[in-house]
Amino acid sequence: MKYHQINSSLFIKNREKFMAQMKPNSVAVFNSNDIYPVSADSTLPFAQHRDIFYLSGVDQEESILLLFPDAPYENQREILFLKETNDHIAVWEGEKLTKQRAFEVSGIKTVYWLQDFEKVLNEMMTYADTMYINTNEHYRATVETETREARFVKWWKERYPAHQVAKSNPILQRIRSVKESEEIDLIQQACNITEKGFRRLLSFVKPNVTEYEIEAELIHEFIRNRSKGFAYTPIIASGNNANVLHYIENNQQCKAGDLILLDVAAEYANYSSDMSRTIPVSGTYTARQKAVYNAVLRVKNEATKMLTPGTLWKQYHVEVGKIMTSELLDLKLIDKADVQNENPDWPAYKKYFMHGTSHHMGLDTHDYGLLHEPMKANMVFTVEPGIYIPAEGFGIRIEDNVVIQETGEPFNLMRNIPIEADEIESLMNV
Repeated sequence: MKYHQINSSLFIKNREKFMAQMKPNSVAVFNSNDIYPVSADSTLPFAQHRDIFYLSGVDQEESILLLFPDAPYENQREILFLKETNDHIAVWEGEKLTKQRAFEVSGIKTVYWLQDFEKVLNEMMTYADTMYINTNEHYRATVETETREARFVKWWKERYPAHQVAKSNPILQRIRSVKESEEIDLIQQACNITEKGFRRLLSFVKPNVTEYEIEAELIHEFIRNRSKGFAYTPIIASGNNANVLHYIENNQQCKAGDLILLDVAAEYANYSSDMSRTIPVSGTYTARQKAVYNAVLRVKNEATKMLTPGTLWKQYHVEVGKIMTSELLDLKLIDKADVQNENPDWPAYKKYFMHGTSHHMGLDTHDYGLLHEPMKANMVFTVEPGIYIPAEGFGIRIEDNVVIQETGEPFNLMRNIPIEADEIESLMNV
């Protein structure tokens, strides 16, 4: 891995939190992701399943974590299963985890090779009443590929039909959404790398540069700072491309006078950052562009103040909508009649700001978190309002990542990334 090793104390704490919420006499199993084929002998780069990483720190394929807090023997309460390494694998693929290295990474003392899994699980099942299976229940998830986890669940249900079944996901949704200080530090590191990439761009962007050249500058800066690369597929949208919310072609030339909406960010140690900025190709905003930019920035700043413990996500978005409505009235994009006659299910402001303002962020860019439950301290959220005006040929989105505090305003993890229009112009015209 490119990142510095994370202290195993984080993963020990994470397992303790999970096991504290398990039913008596129950087992939980977590599988790594597959390496997905492309065709022939080609594969996609491996990306670890975030749940097994969160609970163990193991960032390797063909790995399984078993938790059994009520096991009769202490050495059965946390067990890690790894693909057995050998000299041949070391030559062709490089270093894999040994049992000793797995302990150093995870803090788990009992480590078996993968071929022992079925035998060990069978013994655990004779002691246990309940199995926690790990299904993906994220509100944005659409899974069309059968995962390694899904194959395991199917196999386990056929093999052990007499056991009760429980779900890991509700526990993980709650504990993963509230970050440990070590996790916040890792997200901060991802934000710091994102800052370096963004500052690099401000001196690079000129009329006639292409969106993909900007993407190349970013990936260069991210990787040279120990990131694997983008935390998500980058959006580099010049001109009217910005009005396609998930524009990812990044293949157009950036024209003088246009804006570029950048929704780009680095990962670090599997933790995400998530930044949006909108910059002028020519280094200077027009008066109209700056007026819209500053309106979006005001909405972001006011929305941020509302991210406090006890806030409900749904009500928060209603309040942000009121602030955005006021700004759109001032910009004369809507009028009072539009507001008076609006559909409550699709308010007038949605014509120009049609997406949400905030989502949980962490190991996943759209991280775990139960949206019907009140916000808590140490949750990390994005704040990302936007105004999109196809008729005027531009769209603007501004996004920061913040940590909810026990009292006061959230802590902005992107506080050092240029955001004021005047500062961006100044840095682009050095």
